[in-house]
Amino acid sequence: MSLAIADVRMQLAEEGFVVVEDVFDPATDFASIVDEWDAILDGIAAELLAEGALGSAHTGLPFTERLLALCVETGRVFHQPFDISLPQKDITADTPLHVGPAVFDLLTHDALLDVVEGLLGPELVSNPVQHVRMKPPVSLLSPERSRSYLAAKVPWHQDVGVLLPEADSSTILSCWVAITDADEENGCMQVVPRSHRQGLYDHCPKEPASGIPEHLLTLDDAISLPMRAGSVLFFGQELIHGSLDNVSESRVRISMDLRYQPAGQPSGRPQFPSFLARSRAHPERVLRDPVAWAEMWHEARDALSRGEVPAFTRWHADAPFCA
Repeated sequence: MSLAIADVRMQLAEEGFVVVEDVFDPATDFASIVDEWDAILDGIAAELLAEGALGSAHTGLPFTERLLALCVETGRVFHQPFDISLPQKDITADTPLHVGPAVFDLLTHDALLDVVEGLLGPELVSNPVQHVRMKPPVSLLSPERSRSYLAAKVPWHQDVGVLLPEADSSTILSCWVAITDADEENGCMQVVPRSHRQGLYDHCPKEPASGIPEHLLTLDDAISLPMRAGSVLFFGQELIHGSLDNVSESRVRISMDLRYQPAGQPSGRPQFPSFLARSRAHPERVLRDPVAWAEMWHEARDALSRGEVPAFTRWHADAPFCA
């Protein structure tokens, strides 16, 4: 890790965010996840071949190159099969999500949890608001596909603004993990330093995701955060942040956003499963079984598919500030 935990804590308090380099070793820590993603892509390619939408499975290519090849040949963008959460609408019993053991290993990785513990304390819950984002070049996104919150530019928002009010008093730490290098060309993160001191802004439900209306924002201090693979951006739920479009010609930007909070606090997404990721007081209660974690998500999906999908946000599109 590139910074002492005291320095990480200080910058997080003062600026609202901190980038810690080399939390992960991409060559070793991400290899198993990429293997799982390759297997998912095998299944996608097989289905596309069967329906005649693909002329070749493009086997033998590295994962990002193969994913891009399928996007280019089919004109489609693939995101939900790789995600580690459910969408907020149209949930069915077979809505795809990826909750493989390699993902669980990353969620519970000691190097990450050591930093989180230094910031939040020893009793840590994994908050279920988590995603894998595979952002292709914007030139491949049709107007319809550009509305995907997993593949497109993310509008300015605060994480507290996309949760239910129950989480307003929680201390939720976001951990944005660069799986590939991220820069201004391929769509890196942007933040507004010190905006975590300004309270909750109004948000508007819109595509690709809820965001703060531009007329409410002053972005003179906004900065981009290029990061190399293996680095992690840590920030609190009040920080205003977003991401850029991927304007590269042939690079896929991949990231994961994970969240943690002290045990006993509301998650803001009660429909999805949280779990105890670390505990010094009760280590016997820590979830260590990736199969059990996957089953929690499958049970949540089944329950949501059988009933009316509840509200995931406090905002309404017809609010005056959304006009």
